[in-house]
Amino acid sequence: MNVCPICKKPTDPQHRPFCSKRCADIDLGRWLTESYVVPARPASEDDEES
Repeated sequence: MNVCPICKKPTDPQHRPFCSKRCADIDLGRWLTESYVVPARPASEDDEES
């Protein structure tokens, strides 16, 4: 059984991977406020020329 990454309740297929629209909105808010970030390595000068 899959669980919601926000509240750990069972997921709802309609809102997968979350249990509800509320938890999906919480997750979206965290991305928009930059609480979550995707790690990346700094671009090299060679990459910038391409």
